[in-house]
Amino acid sequence: HKKANRWGPDEHLFHISSFFIKNNPFEVKINRKKFDILGRKSKHDVGLPGVSRSKAINKRKETLLKEYKTKDKANKFIDKRFGEYDTKMDPEEKILQRFSMERQRTQDKKDMYNLNEEEELTHYGQSLSEMEKLNDMVDSDDDADEKGVLSAELTASHFGGGGLLRRKTQGEKDNGGNQRAKSRQELIEELILKSKQEKRERQNQKEESQVLTEKLDQDWKSIQGLLAHKNAPKADRLEEEDKPKLDEYDMMVRELGFEMKAQPSEKMKTPEEVAREERERLQKLEADRLRRMMGDVVEDCTKTQAHMSADDLNDGFILDGDEKPTLAYQDGKWNINEEGAKIEGDDEEEGGEGESGEEESGGEEGSGEDSHSDLDSEQESEGGEEEVEEEEKDEEEKDEVPATKSQLSEEERKAQAEAAKTELPYTFKAPESYSDLKGLLQGHPADHQCIILARTQKCNHPSLAVGNKLKLQKLFGFLLEYVGELASRSPPELSTIDKIIPQLYGLCQLFPEAASKAMQTTLVDSAHRMEEVLEVKGRAAFPQLDMLIYLKITALLFPTSDFRHPVTTPALLYISQALTKCPVMSLEDVTSGLVLCCLAVEYISFSKRFCPELINFLLGVLHLAVQDKTSTGYSVVPPFRQNGKVSDLLVLSDPESSQTWSKKTLPLSATQTLTLTTDLDTDHYRLSAVATCMDLLKHCSSLYRELTSYSHIFQPITTLLSKHLPIKTYPAALQDLHGEILATISGSLTSRPLLVFQKKKPIPLKLFTPKIVEVLDYGKKRGNTKEEREKERLNHKYKKEFKGALREIRKDTRFLAREKLNEVMGRDAERKRKVKELFGSLATQEGEWKALKRRKNSRH
Repeated sequence: HKKANRWGPDEHLFHISSFFIKNNPFEVKINRKKFDILGRKSKHDVGLPGVSRSKAINKRKETLLKEYKTKDKANKFIDKRFGEYDTKMDPEEKILQRFSMERQRTQDKKDMYNLNEEEELTHYGQSLSEMEKLNDMVDSDDDADEKGVLSAELTASHFGGGGLLRRKTQGEKDNGGNQRAKSRQELIEELILKSKQEKRERQNQKEESQVLTEKLDQDWKSIQGLLAHKNAPKADRLEEEDKPKLDEYDMMVRELGFEMKAQPSEKMKTPEEVAREERERLQKLEADRLRRMMGDVVEDCTKTQAHMSADDLNDGFILDGDEKPTLAYQDGKWNINEEGAKIEGDDEEEGGEGESGEEESGGEEGSGEDSHSDLDSEQESEGGEEEVEEEEKDEEEKDEVPATKSQLSEEERKAQAEAAKTELPYTFKAPESYSDLKGLLQGHPADHQCIILARTQKCNHPSLAVGNKLKLQKLFGFLLEYVGELASRSPPELSTIDKIIPQLYGLCQLFPEAASKAMQTTLVDSAHRMEEVLEVKGRAAFPQLDMLIYLKITALLFPTSDFRHPVTTPALLYISQALTKCPVMSLEDVTSGLVLCCLAVEYISFSKRFCPELINFLLGVLHLAVQDKTSTGYSVVPPFRQNGKVSDLLVLSDPESSQTWSKKTLPLSATQTLTLTTDLDTDHYRLSAVATCMDLLKHCSSLYRELTSYSHIFQPITTLLSKHLPIKTYPAALQDLHGEILATISGSLTSRPLLVFQKKKPIPLKLFTPKIVEVLDYGKKRGNTKEEREKERLNHKYKKEFKGALREIRKDTRFLAREKLNEVMGRDAERKRKVKELFGSLATQEGEWKALKRRKNSRH
């Protein structure tokens, strides 16, 4: 009963029940084996119920509990002594092995740098043992003959305590005839004189030996060439003869070793920095121009450094002359060399003039460098030539009549003011409307207009201000409108348009979306106008020259090889619509149609897209040159007619006119107005149109050669060229071109196989084959194939292993939680025990103190 009180309630019950409950023999688990197999572990152990559970708990205590206790702890002591955990070794064998290993470790350290004494080591042919004797003394700083040895006098004087100074020398007597000792100062002077004399002698000997050595070397060099081959041994001569020459690779490697390394280049500037610097430069030039217009002359005092190349030897370098006169000493007096000073002064003046001349030339070069490409056209303008002529006249007047500096300055100011007025401004504001742009460009030649547009873009770059982007986007639309106006003038200013196109390209690269929208608007407006005319009249006129130029600009600004593009695709559709719906009524219409054909070829030359409207129009143009149209083996499609007044536009009125014809390109201005005064000029123009059509036809025949339906496309053209076109009346150039076209077409009219599907085996009909499913006794279905059964088996195994892993993880978690709880309860019990002990000791002390107090009170 007393023991039971010490335990807890649960332990008390378990202890009591263990006395009364006995093991049931039917609960004993026995696994019988016929025989034991080495290396195989049994799944279940033999024993009472609960034995396996206790073993699992013990196993967790040995593994999981130890890991938990050593978690986050690094202070482990690992015994790495030899044979410590080897149970097969005896203790004496362990001690002997450890002792031998320790001796071997120390012996290896001692013998690391030991050399074999039997071999004799040499250095440069001398034995190391003899060199270690140190027979040759180390050279001292002094060049004395006895190196490393101090004289007795010097030793005595410095280290002998002055004993030498107290000695008396013979032959030195005082006035009374008695010998006297030399003073310390005299002895030191004698030592100094003696040392200087010895040093001088050594220096002379050294110089003499050096002279003799040099002379001997020179004599040896004079006869070395004669004795080289005679005295050289045969082995050396054979080595020299057999020495291989350097390979090209070796020579290249040596050359690469002497090449200069790459120097770091300057930092690349961002587009924003370039735009900012360009604007600042233009603002500075504009301020200088305005200052020159007002007559203010600002001299630039800063010297511009001329460019120096890397090969410059700086031969013309002149030092600044010294203003102080040279002094000379003559007949015991100081004499000032006035002539020398004058000469030097003259040289300085000449040097100053030379330097000033160089500075002026450098300044001119600097100004030339500052002027960029946008000023080249200004120098070539008429105003620049007038300025040059005025300057030449001024120089002639200067040569004839010497003028004062004030007069020259006034004339220069006037000339500068006039030149500044004729110059273009360097800064421009972005135009807000088309009228502003027109006023900005009107009255200027084409070169100046390009300069104005370039400077406007530089001064209003999008990175310089917030609203500049919108201004330049508007400028693209204004330029398109201005190009259309230039094309509609009579005569059209095509050269100005050609020079403005680069500005349009630059704006298109900056703002592609705005440029595409502006060009789309232009195309849509023209297409709507053509549709309205077609609805009203049933036919429409060919596009004017401005629209043709817009189509050409579209091909230059935007890609034509895309499968679908928001600008070039509508443009190509517009060209096709014009070639189909616009009838040919005059030679101007023929010219416009041929221009559209050239544009269509340019659009499809890279993508090789088939354009039937182009082939149809070229066939119709050649049909206009056929004389007899009664029986033709081809059909003509609108906008051309088989017969009629307009069907003979390209028929020659006089066949002899072809003899005086020379091939020329058709002018773009002929799309608007065509002035042909004589029949000869008309025939020449007809021949030029036929030549242009045949050139386009040759290009198309080579472009569409790879098409499968090539023969069907060019069959009408082949018939027209070979049977109906009067090629004999045409010049020799057109006859040669005619033969080339027929050769190209006939060479491509080869029989090609028709497109058929690839041969494949016929797909058999689906049969109603029963599906066999294996059904086991317990009603569970299995897969029909082996792969399905293997997959099902693996899934079953995976689920089983997964459940087992989860079960083990839960048991491990419960075990760790139980151990943590036991630790917490143990700490709490220990704390309660200590608190109880403290309270007990305090109560004992309190009782003793009260008893002591009672004793004191009883005594009193």
